[in-house]
Amino acid sequence: MATASGTFKSREDHRKQLELEEARKAGLAPAELDEDGKEINPHIPQYMSSAPWYLNAERPSLKHQRKWKSDPNYTKEWYDRGAKVFQAEKYRKGSCTNCGAMTHDFKTCMERPRKIGARWTNKRIAPDEKVEAFELDYDGKRDRWNGYDPATYARVIDRYEARDEARRKYQKEQQLKKLEEKNNNPEKGEGEDSDGDDDDEDALKVDEAKVDESEQMDFAKVEKRVRTTGGGSTGTVRNLRIREDTAKYLLNLDVNSAHYDPKTRSMREDPLPDTDPNEKFYGGDNQFRNSGQAQEFKQLNIHAWEAFEKGQDIHLQAAPSQAELLYKEFQVKKEKLKSQTKEDIVHKYGNAASEDKPALELLMGQTERLVEYDRAGRVIKGQEKAVPKSKYEEDVFINNHTSVWGSWWKDHQWGFKCCKQIIRNSYCTGLAGIEAAEAATDLMKANLIRKETADEMPQIHEEKKLATWGSDVPDDLVLDKKRLTDALKKEDERKREEKDERKRKYNVRWSDEVTAEDMEAYRMKRVHHDDPMKDFLH
Repeated sequence: MATASGTFKSREDHRKQLELEEARKAGLAPAELDEDGKEINPHIPQYMSSAPWYLNAERPSLKHQRKWKSDPNYTKEWYDRGAKVFQAEKYRKGSCTNCGAMTHDFKTCMERPRKIGARWTNKRIAPDEKVEAFELDYDGKRDRWNGYDPATYARVIDRYEARDEARRKYQKEQQLKKLEEKNNNPEKGEGEDSDGDDDDEDALKVDEAKVDESEQMDFAKVEKRVRTTGGGSTGTVRNLRIREDTAKYLLNLDVNSAHYDPKTRSMREDPLPDTDPNEKFYGGDNQFRNSGQAQEFKQLNIHAWEAFEKGQDIHLQAAPSQAELLYKEFQVKKEKLKSQTKEDIVHKYGNAASEDKPALELLMGQTERLVEYDRAGRVIKGQEKAVPKSKYEEDVFINNHTSVWGSWWKDHQWGFKCCKQIIRNSYCTGLAGIEAAEAATDLMKANLIRKETADEMPQIHEEKKLATWGSDVPDDLVLDKKRLTDALKKEDERKREEKDERKRKYNVRWSDEVTAEDMEAYRMKRVHHDDPMKDFLH
């Protein structure tokens, strides 16, 4: 096994070595010891137990598989939680403005926010926390039990021991009670007493998790022997149903009937929905889902989910007792709040269903108190009836208004009655503003009427004869033929000069006066691009 490599062995020694290894694996021979006197597991493969040749191992050892280089900076210490270092007497610059500690700032302070921080009061300065920094190796960073104090598990052991002690004490008290009853009633038969004692002892020793006989229903017990040569141990197997019952998937052989899942053995829908409910033995799994304690368990699940979403550390599967206790507390608080709300409403508005009727003065609003008024409505004798006030400010006039906002209503809009304005922050304009608003409204209505009238009347289009140069044609327009001929010649010369600028004279006369004959000549010589015969005119 774990021998030094490089030593020569004969065939006989090799055979003895193999026999020794087999004996060690079978437990017939003691395990091999290493240099430190520790046993070497004989089931370790040879390629792991054999040291490399360059280590020159003389004795079998597993040091080459261990970490022989230790990190000097690695420490197994952990943070000293809750330790304090120094407590100052007055506030120091740079410390927390809330508690006065130097090791953190206001943002990371875990103390309750004070009304006036320690920076301004110089009182109750919190001590500085002990800040430590450890250099952990690869395993230390990933050790989930790093920093765990095993002494804390003693509380768990004490709790279980106290429970066992209470159980033993209860059993002893029950036994003493039975013996005392037996001594007080010696007339009973001895056989009955012995049988009763045996039954009582068995009942006291029964486990709490055992299923009660009433809860077992009709489940049968079948004894089976499992994988043993001489019979071996036996186990109790509870069948899911009695053999004489009809299977749920055989109640309705129609293909389109309720679906049966053979993997989970469930059939949620009713296989016989048209049968008389009094004659049906099975109505689907949903029948049990919506009856009994299933609804309570469903509500418990929903409460656990909602509580977890709101930030409470609760999980129904991980801590079912805690979840059920919180649900019961929630139900009690809910009922208490509901009753309190009902009492507040009855106290405020009264209860019409109760027999105690309110006083006649409250119902009719009448009293026997005498109040006299004069002709102007002023009180002469007695006390005037007090006007009830609300929590809102009343009769407050702003921006020179003489009425409150909301005293005027028009076209689904509130406003001021004094100036009939619908803008709340507007300044009061009085009667002048009302008249101006009415005048603007009348003008707008007149404009609308005029526009409607203009739209209804047909428009008359007059045909205008355009003049030769684009203006209206006067009735007394007469063109001189000689001037028209001269104008046509001038237009031809102008066009020739446009085609060849070398023919333009040095001294050019320019005149801004345009006559009717010039415009007519320009119109006659102008090229009409839309005319299909324009290429044949000139």
